Amino acid sequence: QVELVESGGGLVQAGGSLRLSCVYSGRLFDIYNWGWFRQAAGKGREMVARISIGDGETYADSVKGRFAISRDRNKNTLYLQMNSLKPEDTAVYYCSVVSYGARQYWGQGTQVTVSS
Repeated sequence: QVELVESGGGLVQAGGSLRLSCVYSGRLFDIYNWGWFRQAAGKGREMVARISIGDGETYADSVKGRFAISRDRNKNTLYLQMNSLKPEDTAVYYCSVVSYGARQYWGQGTQVTVSS
């Protein structure tokens, strides 16, 4: 079992920045994929950015050049630096990890609201 706890969401004006954090704990030895997803009101959940062993970093086209994903192995923490935020980035952001056993774990989510 893996537990994930996100933090860092909030209200920001368009053009501003936020950094999301996700602390993960538990059964970590077979995790190979760490990612951020988001879900806007009335829409489905979409991948924002992920780090995968063997594949490196992947970003959604809508956030390329503005968002950066990183991982601190010593702190078991995943980050998402979000710059040049737009109102369309407003969503609940979730972190997720995937194990080699094909199990996917999710955090509880953190709200990001970007005002115009």
